Formats: sequence, structure tokens, C-alpha cells
Amino acid sequence: MADLGWPELSIIVIAFVLLFGWKKMPDMARSLGRSARIFKSEVDQMHTDGSAGARAEATASPTTYAAGPASLADAEARAAAADAELASLRADAEVARLRAEREALDRTSGSH
Repeated sequence: MADLGWPELSIIVIAFVLLFGWKKMPDMARSLGRSARIFKSEVDQMHTDGSAGARAEATASPTTYAAGPASLADAEARAAAADAELASLRADAEVARLRAEREALDRTSGSH
């Protein structure tokens, strides 16, 4: 692995700031934190499911294996429902932002 010292790291940071802009850095850090939290929770869930699955496989009958695809289908259905809810929340947030923007414009113009 390459030895990165302070000069190299500072050049990387300066290039990163110039490339993405200073104002977007907090949003990017927030998104990175959310992604890391989601990734960690998914890995923990996989470990939990994996250890439970390993115990189940040790005593499994042939009918137990049929539950695998059903749980995958359930997970996919939950993911699709979560995606739909996220889209709905984003739409609601956009509507609220546009309403607030319009109210601010109405107040500044004094027309209403």
C-alpha cells in the first residue's frame, strides 16, 4: 500500500474541494454517513440471518429449503415498498419546499 503523508493528503483534499465545491461538502458527508449506517445495519443483519440460517441448515429437512426463495421474495417486496415510500416522501418534501418558496416570494413582493 502506498505511504501517504501530509503533502499527498493535502493535495487530495484540495483537489476534492475544487472538484466538488465547498458548499456541497456537508451534504456529501451526511450522505456518506447515512450510507455507512445503512451498510453497517445490513451487514449486521446478514450476520444475524447467516448464523440463524447455519443453525437451521444443520437440522433442515427438504421442505425447509423452499422457504429461502419466499423470504427473498418478501425482502424484495419490502424493498419495493420502501422505495415507493421514499419516492412519496421525496415528493411531499418537494411540495413543501415549493410552497415555502412561493410564500417567501409572496412576502417579499407584497402582492398578497
